[in-house]
Amino acid sequence: MKQLIRIILTAALVAGAAFSLAAPASAGDPQIDAAKAQGVVGERIDGYLGIVDGGADASLMRRVQDINNKRRAAYDDLARQTGTTPEEVARVTGEKLIAQTSPGGYIMDASGSWKKK
Repeated sequence: MKQLIRIILTAALVAGAAFSLAAPASAGDPQIDAAKAQGVVGERIDGYLGIVDGGADASLMRRVQDINNKRRAAYDDLARQTGTTPEEVARVTGEKLIAQTSPGGYIMDASGSWKKK
């Protein structure tokens, strides 16, 4: 029973901390916000940003990669702190970011397909 409680508390900690670390990595970036509004960039289920179609220029692609690198570092740090894996942290964060994506935004589901929310 104690182990189950510990697992639940760890999962809750991971979920909250992961989201708080990853969300600022792209929040308020005008280039990313505009690309999301245009349907060029979307949130992936694995916790990273993705290019939805081939309409991204080199500057936008670099910006997406920069944000994803910051997210990866945050996921690694949180995984070390909570005794979980970076993939678990990223997945929980991806689910939260997708849940908060505005209607009309693009999200990538577990099958790897882009869908308009």
